[in-house]
Amino acid sequence: MAKLLIAGGAGFIGSHTTLLLLEAGHQVVVLDNFSTSSPESLQRVAQLAGSSASARLCLVEGDIRDPGSLDQAFQTTSAPCDAVIHFAGLKAVAQSVHQPLLYWDVNVGGSQRLLAAMERHGCHTLVFSSSATVYGYPDRIPIPETAALQPINPYGHTKAAVEQMLADLASNEAGPAASGPSRWRIARLRYFNPVGAHASGRIGEDPLGPPDNLFPFVSQVAVGRRQRLKIFGADWPTPDGTGIRDYIHVMDLAEGHLAALEALWNEPPQLLTLNLGSGRGHSVLEVVQAFEAASGRPVPYDLLPRRAGDAAESVADPTEAHRRLGWRAQRDLATICSDGWHWQSLNPEGYGSGPA
Repeated sequence: MAKLLIAGGAGFIGSHTTLLLLEAGHQVVVLDNFSTSSPESLQRVAQLAGSSASARLCLVEGDIRDPGSLDQAFQTTSAPCDAVIHFAGLKAVAQSVHQPLLYWDVNVGGSQRLLAAMERHGCHTLVFSSSATVYGYPDRIPIPETAALQPINPYGHTKAAVEQMLADLASNEAGPAASGPSRWRIARLRYFNPVGAHASGRIGEDPLGPPDNLFPFVSQVAVGRRQRLKIFGADWPTPDGTGIRDYIHVMDLAEGHLAALEALWNEPPQLLTLNLGSGRGHSVLEVVQAFEAASGRPVPYDLLPRRAGDAAESVADPTEAHRRLGWRAQRDLATICSDGWHWQSLNPEGYGSGPA
C-alpha cells in the first residue's frame, strides 16, 4: 500500500482517479480548495469505495499555493508520501484569456510551490495533468508526443510552462553538474478531451457555471438545464463541417494514471511524456447524435461562426502510451454517452441535486 497525495482530487478527473486508487488498496490524501469542485464528490467516492477503503481516504481543504496547506497534506499521516498526482489548476480556455494572471498564478505558481513542498518532504515521484492544448494548431493528425508545442491561449501556455519546469527539474538533477543520479520520477500526461462518468452514475462532471466544453453542454441541454447547444463553426474542412476531437472516457483516463504511476515506480528515474487519448476522432455532430441515441432526448443546436483559437481537428496518437504502459482507451463513444447520461439524469443539477 502506497501513500499518495492527490492535488485537486475532488475534481472531475481527480475524483475518478481517487476512487481507482482506493480500490487498488492505496492510502489517499486529497488536497483541494473546492474552487471548481464539490466536497460531495469525495463523499460519494468514499461510499463507492466501501467502508474499508474509505478509511484510507483523508481530505485536507487548502490551496496548492499555500505552503502551510501543502505541509499539512504531506504530514497528515506518519507515513511518508510515495507519490503525488497533480490535477489542481484552472482549465477554462475562455476564462484564461480574460484572466491570464490568475491562470499563471494558480497553474504555474501553484505547481512551483507543490514541487517545492515535495522536495521538503522527500517525495520525488509525480504524475502531472497536462493537456493537448500544448499542441495548439497541430502540424499533423494524429498528434504524436514529438509534435511541436505551440499553445495558442493562456491556459495552454501555463500547461507548457509547467511541463518545461518539470523538464528543467529532471535535467538539472541528471546533468553533468548533478551530485548524483536524478531522484525524480515524472510523468507528463497530455489529455485530449475527458468525458463520460463513472458507470454507477454517482460521480461525474459538474462544471460551475456555463460549461466550457462540448460534452457537459450537450448533457445539460438533454436534461433540460439549457435550451440549445451552440456549435461554433460548421464550415471546417471535415466530413460534416464541424470540428473533430478525440474524446476519452474519464475512467480510461483514470486507469492511465495508475498505469503511469506503476511505470514510474518500476523503472529508473525518468521524465515520461505521453498522450492519453483514444486515437479516434468524432465530430461535434457525431457526439450530438450519439448522445441523443443514449438519452432518448433531443439536443437542439444552433450553428454559429467559428471561434478564434479553435482548430479543425485534434486527435491523439496514443501509440507510445500503449508501448510504455500497456494502456489504451477501452470505452467507445456509445459507452461515453451512456455513462454521461446516466450521471446527468440521476443528477440533473450536478452535485447540487442532493444524494444520488
